[in-house]
Amino acid sequence: MIICPNCEHINPDSASQCENCFTALPQMTLCPHCHAPVQSDATFCGNCGESLSQQLPAAVSPPIPEVPPVAPPPTPTLVSPAPTSAPTPEPAPAYQGTVLQLQTATLLHVQTNETRELPSHLSVIHIGKPNDRVPPDIDVSGFPDSDIVSRVHADILVEAGIYYLEDTGSSNGTYVNHTPLLPGNRHRLRAGDRVSLGKGDKLTFIFQTS
Repeated sequence: MIICPNCEHINPDSASQCENCFTALPQMTLCPHCHAPVQSDATFCGNCGESLSQQLPAAVSPPIPEVPPVAPPPTPTLVSPAPTSAPTPEPAPAYQGTVLQLQTATLLHVQTNETRELPSHLSVIHIGKPNDRVPPDIDVSGFPDSDIVSRVHADILVEAGIYYLEDTGSSNGTYVNHTPLLPGNRHRLRAGDRVSLGKGDKLTFIFQTS
């Protein structure tokens, strides 16, 4: 099944556009490691957890040619005018510039009312518990009932300031507003969304932005 990234309508695997809002649906492909079906734009395989992103060579900037310094023009000799009683003009106020406010996102843990701020410098934020394969950026091992959470449970992907949630093949599943999120499918997070890691709504977060 393919979940529409715009209206979250569940569509059959063969659909190319959403049956509800007619939005183009992401295409399915096979994981090169375990050959499980995943979305073509998925970052990690929901079945084996392997990274699907390709490392591209960094672009090399051409050298900047050196420009010889230009000598300043000679200063002309001025004749001082006779003193007058004209008032001295006040200097213009210094330009302060524009201060940009960056959007921050947090996860509010419902059961303890604690917050976890999402790292602003990462495009892929791993949620889970400490492990040797994909160390978590959001570690939930200290929360009550964390035993239902997989070590590699879910990812939050940041693209052009938009946050997406993706289950990475967890044992007990990921739920958004009490609806299960299929492995490999993305859900666009909006402020107020309720994200539960595992069944039973025991370990739950509220997605917030400011």
